[in-house]
Amino acid sequence: MRKKRILTWGLAIGICLILGACGGSGASDQKVYVGVTYYDQSDTFLSQLIPCFREQMDRLGDDGLDIAMTVREASGSQQTQDDQVRELINAGCNVLCVNLVDRTDPSEIIELAREKDVPIIFFNREPVTEDMQRWEELYYVGADARQSGVMQGELAAEMIRKNTRIDRNRDGRIQYVVLEGEPGHQDAIIRTENAVNTLKKNGIELEKLSYGIANWNRAQAQNRMMQMISQHPGKIELVLANNDDMALGALDAYLKLNFTETALPVFFGIDGTDVGLEAVRDGGLAGTVYNDKEGQAAAMAKLAAALVTGEGKEDISFKNKRYIYLPYSKVTSDNVDSYMGDTVKEKR
Repeated sequence: MRKKRILTWGLAIGICLILGACGGSGASDQKVYVGVTYYDQSDTFLSQLIPCFREQMDRLGDDGLDIAMTVREASGSQQTQDDQVRELINAGCNVLCVNLVDRTDPSEIIELAREKDVPIIFFNREPVTEDMQRWEELYYVGADARQSGVMQGELAAEMIRKNTRIDRNRDGRIQYVVLEGEPGHQDAIIRTENAVNTLKKNGIELEKLSYGIANWNRAQAQNRMMQMISQHPGKIELVLANNDDMALGALDAYLKLNFTETALPVFFGIDGTDVGLEAVRDGGLAGTVYNDKEGQAAAMAKLAAALVTGEGKEDISFKNKRYIYLPYSKVTSDNVDSYMGDTVKEKR
């Protein structure tokens, strides 16, 4: 009987240890097990944000928290992402960080998380307001798309005023094209509208020649730009792109066609990715708008820990109790060095 009681107690202790490793409930020293799923590994900004987030979580581990993190990539499939969330929850994740494939279709993810009481931090791709209101444990970390569009427009307006050679045909108007992200995507629409409206508010006369959907992708942007160049030979003076990759794809198209530097339009991106910053430094892009991946990663890590441990949430600055927005900033050749990390600087 004594041996049986010892075995029983040993089994009970073992079960407790296993449960503790998966999260348990209520204790501030419990394990923070973060499940991350993001829409596509080809997205350059996300490929830099995710490592920043992992680094921030590691720092929390160095400070004494018990941290685990599992990352999944959904390859552009919402069904795949739904399945990943189910697997992450079943594996014991007690907080989720989700970069939605389809920002208009988070229903299954929300229901899966709510059923198991696992809070969700959406990031970078903001769900619609109605979905964010479906449960009190839904949060968002990102940036204000309107601000990025306004800043891109301000950068372009300032350069056009300073450099009269941009208006190559001297007609008093700037002929421009736009490279947009996904069709109907909120950030793409907001970025484009605000960039154009800001240019107009700054007194820049514009003539829109064309636009192309390039799904945030450099190769697709190059193809769309090749088409627009052939449709409007020698006429394009300004390229506004919703992200750096598409701005660089547009530049690639001109270089592939062997345009001289004096015949190039000016190109503006958004995000301040490593390759985008390099292009600003080297003169390929006239400017970009820095999307604070480091700040977003730190905010996500702090919030994830607070949601699991119950400590520190009162120190987080929310908008409307659910949203954390990090500000953008303007980048030109004058200040680009201050935004470039050591890895990028070493390439000089």
